[in-house]
Amino acid sequence: MSKRPDGNDAIEANLSPILEAIDWLPVLGGTPAQMPENLGPWLIDNGSLTRKLVALSKDQFEVEVLRQEVATPDAAEANALKITQKTPVMIREVVLKGRGRPWVFARSILPMTTMTGRLAGLRTLSNQPLGELLFQDPSMTREPLEMACLPARILSVPAALAAGDEPLWARRSVFFLDRKPLLVSEVFLSEFKPEA
Repeated sequence: MSKRPDGNDAIEANLSPILEAIDWLPVLGGTPAQMPENLGPWLIDNGSLTRKLVALSKDQFEVEVLRQEVATPDAAEANALKITQKTPVMIREVVLKGRGRPWVFARSILPMTTMTGRLAGLRTLSNQPLGELLFQDPSMTREPLEMACLPARILSVPAALAAGDEPLWARRSVFFLDRKPLLVSEVFLSEFKPEA
């Protein structure tokens, strides 16, 4: 169990059984009926979310790093990466902002064994978008996208970005660089209004 910088590690411990049971649904070219219509194309798109956000923001795009530290994954993350919960990983949490507004909370889980050799630079991304790097790498492959609509706290979204019980739509995918895995989860915040 990773330590949360906001002191919510006890809450995270209580959520562990819930996190293990999160029902991420495969994205199979369709969207659930209850999903807001304007989010569907964003959740199921296999391309670079970063690239789409830059275009939507009319180049007023920025990455704010909230957290980047070595810790351990939660149960659902470990399961997706096919590693144990004791495996050391780098957890990177960022807010992707467009026109100065927080649009997407992204949580990436990078096993330490992934960030070796030519991929060691992943440890020092700073405010460079991870998505930009992923989609420029010729070795990149990915597993199919999955989606879920869950309370913000279960998706690890900080309280400053969303109320704990606020239901938010998210997507995630396991990427591979040089056949080494990393998990990227992207949560669409209430400030994200793609039709605006």
